[in-house]
Amino acid sequence: MRADRLVAVLLLLQQRSRVTAREVADELEISERTARRDLEALGLAGIPVYSQAGRGGGWRLVGGARTDLSGLTAAEARALFLVAGPASGGAPAVRSALRKLVGALPEPFRVEAESAAASLHVDNV
Repeated sequence: MRADRLVAVLLLLQQRSRVTAREVADELEISERTARRDLEALGLAGIPVYSQAGRGGGWRLVGGARTDLSGLTAAEARALFLVAGPASGGAPAVRSALRKLVGALPEPFRVEAESAAASLHVDNV
C-alpha cells in the first residue's frame, strides 16, 4: 500500500540526515524510480523535503520535521525490540515496523532503541 510506503520513507528521512533514492529503494525493496516518485510525493503533500543533486546529495527534511510517538517509555520500547527481534527472523514486515518505531521515538529513546535493534542476533541452531 502506497500510504504505508510513504510513511516508511518519511521515517527513513527522520532517522538519517540524508537518504538517496537508491538507499530508500534498497531499504523498502522497491525500484529506484518508485523511491524517487515517493520522495517527490512527500514534497507535494506538504512535507518539508528537498533534494540536492551531485556527490553527497540526496533527500533531506527541512528544519528537522518529525513525528512523535508519545507515551512510550524506554522500557516499553526496549521490550518491543527484544520480543520482535527473535520472533521475526529478519522478516521484512517486522524490519519495517521496527524502523517506524525507531523513527517515531523521541530523541532520548532513539539511540537506545537503535542500539538494541542492532545488537539482536538469533542463532538458528
